[in-house]
Amino acid sequence: MTNTVKHISIVMSVLFAFVATLLTTSPAMAQSEETALPEVRFVTTEGAFVLQLRPDVAPKTVENFLAYVNNGFYDGTIFHRVIPGFMVQGGGFDENLGRKQTRAPIVNEATSTLPNLRGTIAMARTNAPDSATSQFFVNVANNDFLNAGVRGPGYAVFGKVTEGMGVIDRIAGVQTGYQRGMADVPVSPVIIESAEEITKDN
Repeated sequence: MTNTVKHISIVMSVLFAFVATLLTTSPAMAQSEETALPEVRFVTTEGAFVLQLRPDVAPKTVENFLAYVNNGFYDGTIFHRVIPGFMVQGGGFDENLGRKQTRAPIVNEATSTLPNLRGTIAMARTNAPDSATSQFFVNVANNDFLNAGVRGPGYAVFGKVTEGMGVIDRIAGVQTGYQRGMADVPVSPVIIESAEEITKDN
């Protein structure tokens, strides 16, 4: 009788452990895959960095950015505006400072949920709030004055650098000058060699 009870107890323990594993692992893994945040890898002449994007907060901005990435738009563009202690900006000009043709501008999704902290990426724009197209910048400092509601509608943050912030800092430290009517242009072009969304296959 005792052996039978022990046997039943062991079987029940194994079954409980199996069910618990299914409940805590499989759904969690499925949920994790569904809610995984998109990532993009940039390779530049100064090194590579990885961005994690936030479609949960800035869906239209992320959709727009990924459209440019997946169409190869950023390949061969440069960081054309570099200001130490502030930010590095790119995504609009080629190596010869030729402006690239862009898609239609998007709505400004700036929000206090994602402030312009060091390491975040945000959309560049003109003075018109809803004028952002392809150009973006990475903050190399906490730029609170760019946040929504501080000095107007703000600049929409839609992700952050998760790998390679040292590369961003290196870009921020390059020598700059005045070229073709534009200030703060790197003397030696900092070229985006490739930008691609990270998937299971790459």
